[in-house]
Amino acid sequence: MAKGRQKGGVQGAEGLIPAAQARAIADGAHGDPFAVLGPHRRGDSVVLVVFVPGAGQVTALQDGEEIALDPVQADGVFAGLLPQMAPYRLRAANAEAEWDFDDPYRFGPVLGEIDEYLLGEGTHRRLWQVLGARPMTREGVAGVHFAVWAPNAERVSVVGDFNIWDGRRHVMRRRGATGVWEIFLPGLDEGVAYKYEIRGQGGARLPLKADPVGFGAEHPPATASIVRRLPEKGADDGDWMSRRAALQSVEAPISIYEVHLGSWRRADHGMRPLSYLELADELVDYAAGMGFTHIELLPVSEHPFDDSWGYQPIGLYAPTVRHGTPQEFRALVAAAHRKGLGVILDWVPGHFPTDEHGLGRFDGTALYEHADPREGFHHDWNTLIYNYGRREVANYLISNALYWLEEYGADGLRVDAVASMLYRDYSRAEGEWLPNVQGGRENLEAIDLLQRMNTITYGEVPGILTAAEESTSYPGVSHPVDAGGLGFGYKWNMGWMNDTLSYIQKDPIYRKHHHHQMTFGLLYGFSENFILPISHDEVVHGKGSMIAKMPGEGDDKFANLRAYYSFMWTHPGKKLLFMGCEFAQGREWAHQRSLDWHQLEMAQHRGIQALVRDLNRLYRETPALHVNDCRSEGFEWLEANDADRSVYAYLRHGRAGDAPVAVALNFTPVERTGYRLGLPAAGGWEEIFNSDAAYYGGGNRGNMGGVTAEANPWHGQAQSATVTLPPLSAVIFRQKAPACE
Repeated sequence: MAKGRQKGGVQGAEGLIPAAQARAIADGAHGDPFAVLGPHRRGDSVVLVVFVPGAGQVTALQDGEEIALDPVQADGVFAGLLPQMAPYRLRAANAEAEWDFDDPYRFGPVLGEIDEYLLGEGTHRRLWQVLGARPMTREGVAGVHFAVWAPNAERVSVVGDFNIWDGRRHVMRRRGATGVWEIFLPGLDEGVAYKYEIRGQGGARLPLKADPVGFGAEHPPATASIVRRLPEKGADDGDWMSRRAALQSVEAPISIYEVHLGSWRRADHGMRPLSYLELADELVDYAAGMGFTHIELLPVSEHPFDDSWGYQPIGLYAPTVRHGTPQEFRALVAAAHRKGLGVILDWVPGHFPTDEHGLGRFDGTALYEHADPREGFHHDWNTLIYNYGRREVANYLISNALYWLEEYGADGLRVDAVASMLYRDYSRAEGEWLPNVQGGRENLEAIDLLQRMNTITYGEVPGILTAAEESTSYPGVSHPVDAGGLGFGYKWNMGWMNDTLSYIQKDPIYRKHHHHQMTFGLLYGFSENFILPISHDEVVHGKGSMIAKMPGEGDDKFANLRAYYSFMWTHPGKKLLFMGCEFAQGREWAHQRSLDWHQLEMAQHRGIQALVRDLNRLYRETPALHVNDCRSEGFEWLEANDADRSVYAYLRHGRAGDAPVAVALNFTPVERTGYRLGLPAAGGWEEIFNSDAAYYGGGNRGNMGGVTAEANPWHGQAQSATVTLPPLSAVIFRQKAPACE
């Protein structure tokens, strides 16, 4: 019950705030409203100034008293004297309504001195813990703290439905030289839509901007950020985290299923993509059942344009709302872990789109990007390039890498388009790029960023992996930083992919003239820790599906694909296969529709699916096929030069004591009987895999009873055996264990 209603100012409101300042507040032109609004000591008095546009009267409620505030000449500005410097609430009224609320200008700063120091230095590794929109409680009042970096702005406001998108109402506090602006808005909570209204130099009004560190976003085509709570720690990952380091080492079997979440499978007759929770059941069960060790997701960061597949992100800190909330995305990752699957996220630090609500000219200047398009614009993608040399921008990106690994439990990052980052002249004609400070073409700042990102992520988050999509011969991509490398754990082997796909697409009659395309990769195959990628890029934009690439007709097409996958799974290097390729989808991938799961009603497609499942099992269970994927001692040619018959044969070795396996491939439609194959040990050798098995859709030709190696030197080995090589096929042999006496 009120003790009484007092008049606010004994000297009148006009004497409590200069008219010019009141007018600047009302016009939204005041760059430091916290110096005026809220309670301030003036001598022995406590002066309160508030700005409530549309209110006819405003009352301060403090310690049971009602203190009427007087209007100032400027519309919406009220002032008066408080009895004491203590918490208060405000009551506003007009002809239509009366409402009580907490004044955001009575709350002090949230960011501490250490935060301010690290932000200014560009070394705050966990940027998401201080920037963005974070629900919290201040002085017993629940609300949301907003903070954003905009160093060249004259003023920054938070706007949303809560203030009728009026940038005058919630102007933020500038935090010294850091360029960060912040404000705590009481009464807000998760689910609120917001943007930043920024006035640039000279008062220029910019398009409303989404939050660069926002944890959520509206569903496209809407573009506001959404206040979201981060997932709670302690998600049930089973025992995955304790085993992760060993399961992601260069000695582990790593077979990755690359997925675009929006088109893997769709619900409601193809009208709706699956939610994160639906994917946690269906996708996770499927990938685990197929024997893959990891799921790699095309970018899940929020992006405005569906056709970019996520590769033009604007919300780097927001899992796309297309499939659900941050908590639900974390549940998907945890579900994968419980099934023994790692989750790798596609990460895009190479460029960002020009959409006006995004990072481009964020505070009216080239802030995240370069001012000169010769350094800061990708003509291929019509996108902007980050200014990697600016410490705050590098901090933004490195912190984002840590964010996905720490907050969502991601097990790795695949970094997109690394080649475009490494070279200033990437896809540019002469005169369209600027050399580095040494006069060269390398982007020294991007190199430094990638090295620091890898050093920090590997150092801060045990057991993770990073992989680079890098298509040039840049040296040491997966070498340690202290040895001059970029520090990635793995590199995509784009050369292997291009050469071998070129070979397998040729009519078998011409393959003998291109025999080296299948062997060339071994000349550099151990210079990096390679992943062999058959990714989304190979089945889109007119390239056709994997089965469509195969020459011949009918059964021959499937036999070719079975042989190619067998070559891939027995070749040194970790494996990556894009969704749909594992059952030989006929149509080229399209992001707006589901995979053609109905094709599994046909035996040949089921055969390819079974083959990939068995190759994954064999790869995981056979140390010789994975332990030395990245070391030369794991591979030995038996036959690399039989071009006339398009036959390749090799041994794969594991650790000392691991049984080696012998692989032979025939890439012609001619069956080879009596083919002599060198073997490293005498005795019986069993055929443990045959891509021509009827179970896979083949003709069941081969060596079902196994073969016996005899003392007839061949292929550089002391023993050999005659084997049958079915047409367009691969066979794998392993020495039989001695019979028990």
